[in-house]
Amino acid sequence: MSDRQYERIETPESLISALREMLGDRLSTAQAVLEQHGKDESWHAASPPDAVVFATSTEEVAEVVKLCATHEVPIVPFGTGSSLEGHVAALRGGICIDLSRMDAILEVNNEDLDCRVQAGVTREQLNDHLRDTGLFFPIDPGANASIGGMTATRASGTNAVRYGTMRDNVLSLTVVTPEGKIIKTANRARKSSAGYDLTRLFVGSEGTLGVITEIGLKLYGIPEAMSAAVCAFPTVEAAVDTVILTIQAGIPVARIEFLDELQVRAVNNYSKLDHKEAPTLFFEFHGTEAGVKEQAEFVQSVAEEYGAEEFQWATRQEDRNKLWAARHKAYYASLQLEPGKAGMPTDVCVPISKLAEAITETRADCNASPLTCTIIGHVGDGNFHTLILLDPEDPAQMEEANRLHKRMVERALKLGGTCTGEHGIGYGKLDFMVAEHGEDTIAMMRAIKAAIDPKGLMNPGKLIPGL
Repeated sequence: MSDRQYERIETPESLISALREMLGDRLSTAQAVLEQHGKDESWHAASPPDAVVFATSTEEVAEVVKLCATHEVPIVPFGTGSSLEGHVAALRGGICIDLSRMDAILEVNNEDLDCRVQAGVTREQLNDHLRDTGLFFPIDPGANASIGGMTATRASGTNAVRYGTMRDNVLSLTVVTPEGKIIKTANRARKSSAGYDLTRLFVGSEGTLGVITEIGLKLYGIPEAMSAAVCAFPTVEAAVDTVILTIQAGIPVARIEFLDELQVRAVNNYSKLDHKEAPTLFFEFHGTEAGVKEQAEFVQSVAEEYGAEEFQWATRQEDRNKLWAARHKAYYASLQLEPGKAGMPTDVCVPISKLAEAITETRADCNASPLTCTIIGHVGDGNFHTLILLDPEDPAQMEEANRLHKRMVERALKLGGTCTGEHGIGYGKLDFMVAEHGEDTIAMMRAIKAAIDPKGLMNPGKLIPGL
């Protein structure tokens, strides 16, 4: 919604001096560095911290947090800055802890299909490291985000329909608490009944409960065969009905992505492709040669029942890479529809049976608006996104964009869905939390926050209304 104004907490020079003595040139107060660390990829205005720490170890993070706690100064963890709801904005000033130099892959256990990494490792870096092992990490939010940031925001992406989200793939965490203690939430076992599930508590906490510094992850064997396909449909309903029947039939599709007509046009122009400008599904199938063939034939037959046109197949790796590269660049492709404008990206998630209704009504709202909007979605799990193009300096355009956003969320909640399937709350979606969860549930979230972070220093102004 609209950017909030928060009273900044003054960071004392004594804290800056102590951090500089500890870190040397790994503490920065340069204006360009502060600006970079006060803004993510979204349209939200920058809110820079007072200093940026480039940490290199869990122990060092703990020492920084202890100093900040002593001075009662806010702390904002930072990965790559690819979040979309103002997660990294230092709304009340304070110290930003940049974890990008904590980029070591600490262990890979091939036999157990797991690994442990520092928070600054990116998903592409991890998969490059794993390439010769026959394993891979499947969570793919599009951006080359850090594993720590993906954990903190409970990221998902194009592969979630088969492999789940970060919630399903994090085994354990090392976390620095708001008072500077180092805790480990679990061991390497695939399941446990020993006490509260602290791992899941911190996954998706958006830096409001502590600083995640190490992550234990599930890994998967690289499939024997992969095949991708693109198919255009006469209507949104036909495309979504194909998805619903595919999921209900238990077909283990790896990815099902939806692009509306305008998004296809943008992708064609930006990535020099020639797909028909119509509601379109991108599929990918993983498994054995025989299994992939069987999956693909079933989905093709379902699609044809709903009036789909001829499948365009991509079985060679270079062809699949080209296809998914174009999909991952959809955000930048959309921005080129109206050069010079910013994009307000938002997302919701609904039960899959309600997906056609949600997308069709959202598209109707967008068509009736003076603003240009594209729709894209990870429709295998009911999640879709709208990118609204606007001039953030134009109050009328901002008002209209917020209206479209609000209607999209209200519709999703009415249909039994959520205000965000993967972007997270940050402070951009705070206004919807009470409507989705109710006052009593929000009160419990506040109680958890107060118990773990009684001074309210961890990424204040995010995730929970009123904090």
